[in-house]
Amino acid sequence: MRGLAITAASCAAVALLAGVPAASAKQAGDLLVRARGIYVVPDESSSLSLAGTGIPGKANVGNHFVPELDFTYFLNDNVGIELILGTTPHNVNATGTPLGAKVDLGDVWLLPPTLTAQYHFNPKGQVSPYIGLGVNYTIFYNVDEGAARDIDYDNSFGFALQAGVDFALTERWVLNLDVKKLWLSTDVSIDAGLPSRIKADVDLDPWIIGVGFGYRF
Repeated sequence: MRGLAITAASCAAVALLAGVPAASAKQAGDLLVRARGIYVVPDESSSLSLAGTGIPGKANVGNHFVPELDFTYFLNDNVGIELILGTTPHNVNATGTPLGAKVDLGDVWLLPPTLTAQYHFNPKGQVSPYIGLGVNYTIFYNVDEGAARDIDYDNSFGFALQAGVDFALTERWVLNLDVKKLWLSTDVSIDAGLPSRIKADVDLDPWIIGVGFGYRF
């Protein structure tokens, strides 16, 4: 992922040094559609226990690389509203529980549609950085229970922060680099064949690092 980001940044630098004649000027009423490759890195923390025993444990969630699509509508030259759409599969395991040192809890898909309000600096320039603040609603689906009999994940709301930059390649096309921090949490209930279900309070809080291209309509 680091190599991809460096390559993308190098392409943008070459284009700028070559003197791209037209900037992708953002203005009120524009719709900027971007396609990105994103690397999702959960920064998880959790508390996991068997009800009534006080036996602690942890849930761990894996990283993943997936495509993403987003749409930004400009209310004026500087302010845009972005809807981010992407879904990721994650492997989940539990450590330090009554079931063993490390237990495979299968896979789960996350769909966290995120809406952010953005402020774009230098909207008519060839290099236009932006920051954003928003909310997301995370939906857990397509659960594979792994070694457990049944696992339930609660959907939830969270907050989002964003920073990125658009490099104008032509009047309409941009190269985009983007980083988001999402605050995602879920309550997990696991039926592992024990007298009581195992309960977990999991904060996923992923970093999302993206590189892609956009087209301004």
